[in-house]
Amino acid sequence: MKIISINNFDIPDIKIIRFTRFCDQRGYFTESFRKSDFFGHPEMGFMKGLEFVQVNESFSRPLTMRGMHYQWNPFMGKLVRTVRGRMVDLMLDIRKGSPTFGMATMYDMPANPDRDYSEWLWLPPGFAHGNFFTEESQIEYFCTGEYSQGCEGCISPLAKNIDWSRADSTLKKEFDTIAAKTTLMTDKDRNGFSLEAWVKDDRSNNFIYGKC
Repeated sequence: MKIISINNFDIPDIKIIRFTRFCDQRGYFTESFRKSDFFGHPEMGFMKGLEFVQVNESFSRPLTMRGMHYQWNPFMGKLVRTVRGRMVDLMLDIRKGSPTFGMATMYDMPANPDRDYSEWLWLPPGFAHGNFFTEESQIEYFCTGEYSQGCEGCISPLAKNIDWSRADSTLKKEFDTIAAKTTLMTDKDRNGFSLEAWVKDDRSNNFIYGKC
C-alpha cells in the first residue's frame, strides 16, 4: 500500500488518507489496505493502539440518505471508502466539551475509476456518521469495534439544530434537495434524536472530549 498523503479535515481528528492506484491501459490495481503500511506510517500516530475488528459493506440506490449513527460500549471508529458510485459522507461531532461540538460537515467521495488515487476517510469515535448517495453506490468501512445492539444511537440528519456552517455550500444544497424529497430513508433515521434531545439523554455522557 502506497500512502500519498494524510490530511486533516475541517473538523479536527477527521482524516483523509489518500493512496495510490497503479494505472495502465487495462485499468488499475491498488492495495487498499496493508496493516504494516497503515499502522507503521510515521504520520498515522492517531491510529496507535487501535485495530479493525469488523468490516461492513453497504449498497445504496440513488437518493438514499442514511444516519447519523454512533456507538458506545464498545466505541466504534470507522475507516470509510467508496468502492463504486458516489457517496457524500456526513459527520457530526457529539463529543461533549469539544471545541467543535454540534458542528457537522460533509465530504464528497466519488469512486471515479479514472483517478490515479483513492481515499479513505477516518472518523474516530465521538462522531455521528451518515451519508447520502446520488447514484447506485457501494461503500466499505472497517470498524474498530464490533456491533453492539442496545449501545447505539442516531441523530437525524434532518434535525433542525445541527450546525452545517462548515459544510461545502454546493454539497449542502444537494443534501437539502435530497432531504426534501427522498423516500429512501428509514423511519429510525428520519425520526432520530435532535442534537438537543440527545444531549439531555444520560447516554450522551459516554461521549466526552478526550475520553472516547
